[in-house]
Amino acid sequence: MIKKNITDVDSEVVTKANSTKTTIKWLITKVDGATNYTMRRFEIQAGGQIGLHSHPEEHEIYILEGKGQVFDKNNNIIDIVKDDVLYVPPNEPHGYKNIGKQLLAFICVIPYL
Repeated sequence: MIKKNITDVDSEVVTKANSTKTTIKWLITKVDGATNYTMRRFEIQAGGQIGLHSHPEEHEIYILEGKGQVFDKNNNIIDIVKDDVLYVPPNEPHGYKNIGKQLLAFICVIPYL
């Protein structure tokens, strides 16, 4: 068993898909012995975004704080707030925007492929 505190994990700046004002913390990974899933924490500052992108793995997302939007390639928009959960299927184009004045933070769990 492994226990960590969020402060024990370094943040990395996200630049993929023209992302802005966004960081990621890789909370649980293969380095920790995880064999099926990885857990990440994303933080998007006010006015920031993760641009439109897709990938072969599904996502399970839990919104920890803030107010934002998830969008797809057709510019369909879903509003998200604290305690919302999302499922993003494999290969579905998606992106995230922080539309609030505070931090938008969420946990994202993905399987290893």
